[in-house]
Amino acid sequence: MSQSVVAKRYAVALFEIGKGKSNLDQLEEELLVVKDIFKNDQSLQQFLENPRLSSEQKKELIRNVFKDVTKETLNTLQLMIDKRRIDIIEDVVDEFLKMKNEARGIAEADVYSVRELTDEEKKQIQDAFAKKMTINTLRINNIVDPSILGGLRIRVGNEIYDGTVKTQLKRLEQKLVTANK
Repeated sequence: MSQSVVAKRYAVALFEIGKGKSNLDQLEEELLVVKDIFKNDQSLQQFLENPRLSSEQKKELIRNVFKDVTKETLNTLQLMIDKRRIDIIEDVVDEFLKMKNEARGIAEADVYSVRELTDEEKKQIQDAFAKKMTINTLRINNIVDPSILGGLRIRVGNEIYDGTVKTQLKRLEQKLVTANK
């Protein structure tokens, strides 16, 4: 079974528990911290990947490191250690966030531009795409990419809206090449 399918199963279980207990926001905050720690702490990863240590030793470390998190988060981490799936924790967090955002009508967008967008420009993009995609809110992550020459490229989930000068020039070049054949 692929890791993304397994990660989604853990995320769905955690999401359903959080929805039932009405603590999705708290779980989101905790999971973001967990993801950050797993992403940036190499010694934790090495400890958890050590085959000489028992699951109980690893779970004891998790209980000590994450002693302030909810029972749901802690139990999920311990279960993932038992099932030897702790290596996909970042994917689980990403899937959880995706489900939470979808349930609340929120989408994440990467907006590529030549320069940093102003707040007004971000607001215009948010309003236009929120209507187009029938969502409540669009969160924008502005990425400066001088190679696009001008215009915008917007990625929301698996959809890409490309209005960059670079892409328009490539299309024009393709039309000219095919017209000459």
